[in-house]
Amino acid sequence: MAESVLQSQIANGKAESNPQIWIRRLVWKIAIATLLLMAVGSATRVMNAGLACPDWPLCYGQLVPTKQMNLQVFLEWFHRLDAALIGFSAIALAGLSWWYRRRLPVWLPWAATFALSLIVFQGVLGGLTVTELLRFDIVTAHLGTALLFFSTLIVIGTALLPYQGTGEAQKLSWLGLTTALLVYGQSLLGGLVASRWALHQCFGVSQLCTVMNSHIFGVFPPTIATLTLVWFARRTPALHDTLRKLATSAAILVGLQIILGIATFKLHLQVEVLTVAHQAIGASLLGVLVAFTVLALRDIPKESSQIDRKATKNEQFNS
Repeated sequence: MAESVLQSQIANGKAESNPQIWIRRLVWKIAIATLLLMAVGSATRVMNAGLACPDWPLCYGQLVPTKQMNLQVFLEWFHRLDAALIGFSAIALAGLSWWYRRRLPVWLPWAATFALSLIVFQGVLGGLTVTELLRFDIVTAHLGTALLFFSTLIVIGTALLPYQGTGEAQKLSWLGLTTALLVYGQSLLGGLVASRWALHQCFGVSQLCTVMNSHIFGVFPPTIATLTLVWFARRTPALHDTLRKLATSAAILVGLQIILGIATFKLHLQVEVLTVAHQAIGASLLGVLVAFTVLALRDIPKESSQIDRKATKNEQFNS
C-alpha cells in the first residue's frame, strides 16, 4: 500500500516537473477561455453592446467603469478583460515554450509564437472594431482571427497529447481537414451575416438577401462533409476509439447547430441565447474537427513507431 502511494507521488512529481505536460494544460485552459471569449463577443453583438465602451483600450477612460456599468457595458468590458487575460496567457505560453525549448518538441516554440502573433493581430482588430464603429469587414476579420487562434490552440494541445494510433485513420485526415475548412468558411459567412445584420435587412427592406442566402445554402457542404466523415469513421475497422468519439461528437454538434440555426432564423434573432449558442456550437464543431484531423495525422501503428524508434537509436549509436 505504502509502495503504491509512493509510486503515485513519484509519478505526480515527474508530471509536475515535465514542462510539456503543464504547457499542454495551459494551452487547453487558453482554448477554453477563447471559446468563452467568442461566446461573450457574440453576446456583445446581439445585445448591441459593441460600442458600449466608446473608447479603447479603456472603457470611459477607466479600467473598471463603475459609474457607467450596466449589462451592455459589462458585456463589452468583460469581453476586453477576457481578451487581455488570453493575451497575457499567450505571452506566457510563448515565453515558456522558448525557455524550455530543449525539453520540448522542436515545433512547439514556433507554434506558440504563431499563436501569440495571432492574438496580437486580434487585439489590433479589436481596437479597430471600436474606432471604426463596428465596420462589418473588420468585425468579420475579428471573428475569423479568433477562430484561427482557437484552432491553433487545438492543434498544439492535441499534438501534445499522449496518443498511439492504430494506423487506420491516416486517410481520414484529409477528409477531416477538408471538413474543418468548410466549417471555418461557413463560420466566416455567419460572421458576415451577423456583422451586416443581413437577416434583419433582408426581412425588413429586402436588402442583403444574397449574403443571408449564401450562409443558408452554405450549410450543405460542411454538413455533408461531416456526415461523410462520420460514415467513414464508423466503416473503418480498428479505428482508435478517440477518433470514433470525436467523429460522433462532430455529428451531434452538426445536428444541434442546424436546429439552432433554424430556430434563430425562424425567430429573427430575437432570442439572444439561441444566437450565442449558435456561435459557440459552431466554434466547438470546428475545434472537434481540428482535433480529429491532428490525431488522424498522428495515427501511426504501434509496430511502425517501435521500428522508427529502434532505427533512430541505431543511427545515434552508429554516429
